[in-house]
Amino acid sequence: MTDGATTTHHPGKGRRKGRKTERGRQPTAAALCEVAGVLGGTAPERALLLEYLHRIQDQFGGISAQHIAALAHHMRLSMAEIYEVASFYAHLDIHREDDEAPPTLTIRVCDSLPCQMAGAEALFGTIAREMGPDVRVVHAPCMGRCDCAPVVEVGRNHLSSATVESVRTAVARNATTPEMLVSGHAADSTYTVLDKVLAGTPTTHEMISTLDEAGLRGLGGAGFPAARKWQFVLAEPTPRILVVNADEGEPGTFKDRHYLETEPSRVLEGTMIAAHAIEADAVYIYLRDEYPQVHTLLAKEITALRAAKPGLPPITVRRGAGAYICGEESAMLESIEGNRPLPRHRPPFPAQVGLFGRPTLAHNVETLYWIPHILENGAAWFADQGAEGHKGPRSFSVSGRVQNPGMKLAPAGISVRRLIDDYCGGMQDGHVFAAYLPGGVSGGILPASLGDLPLDFGALEPHGAFIGSAAVIVLSDQDDVRDAALNLMRFFADESCGQCTPCRVGTEKAVTLMQDPAWDAGLLNDLGQVMREASICGLGQAAPNVFQTLMRYFPEVVR
Repeated sequence: MTDGATTTHHPGKGRRKGRKTERGRQPTAAALCEVAGVLGGTAPERALLLEYLHRIQDQFGGISAQHIAALAHHMRLSMAEIYEVASFYAHLDIHREDDEAPPTLTIRVCDSLPCQMAGAEALFGTIAREMGPDVRVVHAPCMGRCDCAPVVEVGRNHLSSATVESVRTAVARNATTPEMLVSGHAADSTYTVLDKVLAGTPTTHEMISTLDEAGLRGLGGAGFPAARKWQFVLAEPTPRILVVNADEGEPGTFKDRHYLETEPSRVLEGTMIAAHAIEADAVYIYLRDEYPQVHTLLAKEITALRAAKPGLPPITVRRGAGAYICGEESAMLESIEGNRPLPRHRPPFPAQVGLFGRPTLAHNVETLYWIPHILENGAAWFADQGAEGHKGPRSFSVSGRVQNPGMKLAPAGISVRRLIDDYCGGMQDGHVFAAYLPGGVSGGILPASLGDLPLDFGALEPHGAFIGSAAVIVLSDQDDVRDAALNLMRFFADESCGQCTPCRVGTEKAVTLMQDPAWDAGLLNDLGQVMREASICGLGQAAPNVFQTLMRYFPEVVR
């Protein structure tokens, strides 16, 4: 000891005998065998942890504590590392006790705002009362089908405009395998633009110039110029990676699903053009688990593309598992690597240190979809489709109280009033336009009196809102904007990754404050300032838009 004291050794005390087993829960021989089968007899890869968890659930209906112990054993990881990943995602069903049997069938009822407006909560209550003990009924985050709300997932099949009767029918059929409901257009699978790019015309420099002139921006929400992204990645050394963000988890957003279901080859063509431009030697597509039919479509299209053009870089599709935060590109990269998907601190940026530590270009599905169109038709063709000086068309995901919701291709800069009247057939019968969300849950809530504002990047920010992914949710005079705001804030509280205190505590505190009969405006504004300035990523930074726009434009409902 440092003070010069001596110690006396007592035989039999203070010694540890050699352990015959590892610490913690020991997997059974049966669980070890089951997980070994899931691994397929190959050495496990750390980056495939989420995929292994998916496979276990696919095969056994859930993930037991024994499965987690066995997977930890095979991967030489601690159970905590496995559990922290598995417990993060909404679509992974963990059974914490060894004797806890997985449900025969799981029914998930979407609780996003469009579904709530369509009666999802009442539907949930009726279904929960009717189902037997072998059927589990749970709330679930947005499923990307907001234009046909309410949406219910029975097993792996999604029911559009779900009713109690349609759920009963689906349960009686007990169909757990996703049905193929859509098919891509084979006529689009020519890849003529890609062939020209591979032949060297246009060059990468020419493509960057064309995309810049066209004004193509990242259409997943951030709106960063696509050409500039390419330049940033190209400034870094090889090897480089391209990642496709197909995890549109913003409630109200479903435009990417539309393009993946109807024109998957065009999305892949834009993907491979971008990969060629940055000299990527690997491509990863991170796709929502809520889109099982798209998984099937993409697998078919990728197989055909590989056969037709064997020299292209390999394409790997990774499944998400129901986590809104994975739409943030650095959290998505962590998920692909098999880690808990916590957003990274910046710098370095993904263009510098991205997937597996390599310079990475991350693009949204719609952004990639437009690339071959722009290269084929020219920058002016794209840019001139905007309205009132805005550039390009936009794919608006419209839901709520309109006659004809859906994906509407309209000029960037169009007003929501024109969007409703000219593209959606007006408001539903008996409903008067009262408010709207111009950019999903993150973009704030604006009154109908601001319904003539242009819907585009930079136009809404002076009013405390933004367009984001162009998910427009329309509310009427029969909707309670206060209830809508509370639904949105509960979503943020559920989806916060918990990494930083301003977001983790701030979203929960906001929910509590917003439940008070009269809102404390001063406290909420202080809370919003802290969240904006101190949160690591866009979730915490944008969440205050919900209550701040309500206090600004609907003061009568919060006093």
